[in-house]
Amino acid sequence: MFFINYLDRTAIGFAAPNGMEQSLGLSAAQFGFASGVFFIGYILLEVPSNLALARFGARRWLARIMVSWGIVAFLFTFVQDFAQLAGLRFLLGVAEAGFFPGAILFLSLWVPGKHRSKILALFYLAQPLTSVVGAPLAGLLLQNDGALGLEGWRFMFLCVSLPAVLIGVIAWFFLKDKPSDAKWLTREESDWLETTLETEKIGTETSATGIGGHGVGLGRVLKSGRVWMLSFIYFGFIYGLYALAFFLPTIIGTFEEQFGTSFGLFEKGLITAIPYLPAAAALYFWSRDATKRGLKTWHIAIPAVVGGVSIPVALYMNSPAATIAVITITAMAIFAALPNFWTLPTQFLTGTAAAAGIALINTMGNLAGFAAPYITGAVTDVTGTYRVPMFIVGFFLLVSALLMVLLSRKRKAGADTGAAPTDDRPVAATAAGLG
Repeated sequence: MFFINYLDRTAIGFAAPNGMEQSLGLSAAQFGFASGVFFIGYILLEVPSNLALARFGARRWLARIMVSWGIVAFLFTFVQDFAQLAGLRFLLGVAEAGFFPGAILFLSLWVPGKHRSKILALFYLAQPLTSVVGAPLAGLLLQNDGALGLEGWRFMFLCVSLPAVLIGVIAWFFLKDKPSDAKWLTREESDWLETTLETEKIGTETSATGIGGHGVGLGRVLKSGRVWMLSFIYFGFIYGLYALAFFLPTIIGTFEEQFGTSFGLFEKGLITAIPYLPAAAALYFWSRDATKRGLKTWHIAIPAVVGGVSIPVALYMNSPAATIAVITITAMAIFAALPNFWTLPTQFLTGTAAAAGIALINTMGNLAGFAAPYITGAVTDVTGTYRVPMFIVGFFLLVSALLMVLLSRKRKAGADTGAAPTDDRPVAATAAGLG
């Protein structure tokens, strides 16, 4: 489901330099706005959608989300101008709202805390692998100019929309809201899992710094300094992620003018995929290390620094190979941090507070989903180069690293409890004291 989710929201990045910009007469700023306006609709309904998921159950709500976004994604096949494109991108965000935080919440209701980093890493692998598989696939689909009487980029939109509806229908019958509903678990397995999860939930709710339990609403979550700090940290990572996702195909398209090279559509798809396979490996092994050692500050801060430094450097390289090599380092850094980051909120949020808090962090972070493509496109129009926008990406990633360190120091100072944990204690083990 996450694979299809990310493919549908980033398909515009493949379509733009391969016929869509020319057909619709888009400037870089208009493309950036259309890419980013998705997140406005997404943000508006993110928290309500996640609260609805907690009320109606993951099976029904996640299936509803997928079918809805599949229908909207299908309509991109027939878009005729910038206004229609922007309107459909907004509606796509409305349709997709709640999927990612809903999936994170769903996994937290199934997976005990000590296994969560590993499971979130496996879940998050879908995102880089979407580009590994999706970029060459998009290249192949784009070559089918005239198929069904459609331009290549329209045919691509048609093909990538249909799996969302199909998988949404399957999810309705396959997903189970809780372990006791799963017929593939024995009674002993189900009882053990639910007892373990309930014990963790009670422990978090009764701790001095946990936020959760019945009757805990959005108001208390909005007052949590930890939730807001995590939101700002996530903003920087998402800014880097979507600047890369939406504009990498376009940056590759500039290689011909910059370096005198020429690539076909399928070759461009393969080049776009290159950074994401090492990124998937980095995600898996970095998260595995975090599970083994216990998640520590540097598991999130170091990737942020590496990504912040590497992304602007990439556009000063003297060959396509060197440019892609440095961008690969950036992608590895961003994806290494993200699944580890998402283990933090569920360490101090449970119940309705978890639904609201996870959605709020994702909502505020995804403001970068609008800001990154729009600012990147607008600054590129003004400067005529992608170098300045990439320095902006680097800045936000470095800010995320700084905020993570400050959050850790606040925890160590015992800001909430008066305790002073030792320097080598893992973040996840004491996340309830983060703010």
